[in-house]
Amino acid sequence: MGARDFEGQALSGAEGSSRHEADVLVIGGGPAGTWAAVSAAARGARVVLADKGFCGTSGATAPSGTGLWHVSPEGSAREEAKASRYAMGGQLAEHAWMDRVLAQTWANVERLKEWGYPFPVDEEGELRCTSLQGPEYMRLMRKQAKASGVRILDHSPALELLVDEHGTVCGAAGVNRQRGDSWVVRAGAVVIATGGCAFLSKALGCNVLTGDGQLMAAEVGAALSGMEFSNAYGLGPAFSSVTKSLFYNWATFYDREGRAIEGAGSSRGRSVIAQTLQTQPVLACLDRADAQIRAWMRTAQPNFFVSFDRQGIDPFTQHFPVTLRLEGTVRGTGGLHLVDEHCATTVPGLYAAGDAATRELICGGFTGGGSHNAAWALSSGFWAGAGAADFGVQARALSRQQTVRRAGGVGLATRGATPIDSQAVVRAVQAEVFPYERNWFREGGVLEDSLARLDALWERLRAAAPAAGAAEAMRAREAAAMLATARWMYTSALWRTETRGMHRRREHQAQDPAQRHRLLSGGLDRVWVQRHAVRENEEALA
Repeated sequence: MGARDFEGQALSGAEGSSRHEADVLVIGGGPAGTWAAVSAAARGARVVLADKGFCGTSGATAPSGTGLWHVSPEGSAREEAKASRYAMGGQLAEHAWMDRVLAQTWANVERLKEWGYPFPVDEEGELRCTSLQGPEYMRLMRKQAKASGVRILDHSPALELLVDEHGTVCGAAGVNRQRGDSWVVRAGAVVIATGGCAFLSKALGCNVLTGDGQLMAAEVGAALSGMEFSNAYGLGPAFSSVTKSLFYNWATFYDREGRAIEGAGSSRGRSVIAQTLQTQPVLACLDRADAQIRAWMRTAQPNFFVSFDRQGIDPFTQHFPVTLRLEGTVRGTGGLHLVDEHCATTVPGLYAAGDAATRELICGGFTGGGSHNAAWALSSGFWAGAGAADFGVQARALSRQQTVRRAGGVGLATRGATPIDSQAVVRAVQAEVFPYERNWFREGGVLEDSLARLDALWERLRAAAPAAGAAEAMRAREAAAMLATARWMYTSALWRTETRGMHRRREHQAQDPAQRHRLLSGGLDRVWVQRHAVRENEEALA
């Protein structure tokens, strides 16, 4: 994507623009973004945070309860915690990164205690710090960011990055969804904390998670990693957006005739459910939970029961239909490739954190909801903010006179005459990534078939007209980001000719020891993939 002159350019139809100067711009206002903002401010940086929604209420964490990988440093607890997921993730995690996350999570929880987060107290009078309630957590993080002097731009999605003549990222431009005008932030460094991509599957909190940050990063040359590990589906009621799956450990699954489905409640249960859903409905009932467990469920995740209560369904005694909603890289582990302990990407001035960054470093090729994800968000956010602050303060002092250019492509810098039908693009992408027979159960010929259509769709977008106005620009960029994500996913999946982690190939059902490596990917007009070695235990971090 060619960069464009920055000065004097604004989106067609914009009523005006606001301009800001900062040492660090954080894009995204979830846990990773707010931790990055607080961390950067603590190092003396001037920080602006831009959120697509309202910082503190948007994203996957804000409306949910989430587990936290909070493990005591005493005894062998942390070694056991690392071992419990290492094999499941295909032995692609790195012990040095797992150790760092466990230590930083422990330290950041101490900060949360100091800031007043209301951790519950157990029977022995000790604080229980293994879970966080999203509303309280994110309300506190917004408050702490503001107290740290962070300027928050709510309802302000970023659309494109800014780069200088050397290719260093030095800010971003976007729009305000409510006013319809544009904004520009000149910054010494940028942190991408926009979350993963759930393809607008209607999973709770994922309506803003469309891969925007990864698209912007790829446009300036950033690499991604682990994009084949992006076929995570969340289990939930067919009539609800809640995909919290812990409670299904106490469920029995039934077919349309009321017969229990063999294997649906086992460790391979999701595959059994996915296979069954291709031919008939699957029903569930939490009939294995006793009275004590039922009471705990109501307090642990109250939003799980809202849709049931509204419809008058007792999930403990009545059967209800379930589905699997694609959550892509939100619960997958793929994301922007990190090159050092400060969460820098392959592009100078650009950092990444949370679901926008690869989580292979601590999870390998498999993760679920919460736990490791939440620990990674607060840890990587903390490191990315500090790294961006150190880089950004120095960069701003040296670059005041530099020429800055816009780097956005599809939807912004295209030169065609045909408008982009964003809704049609989204539907076309969903048709390739939602079906279980294409994405859950992968096969080379099917992947190639999908990629042929996705590549052709990208060519049409590249030849389309630029978006007219702020609202359409945001929709066009979301559609382009989802399309780019699908192409990185499936191209990487073709390269990995084995079954490892959550990546399953029908014709390659065994794990191949020779493929214990990462797959980096990138590119837009032409997607590329290359192998990258996993750092062994004895190797130190850069």
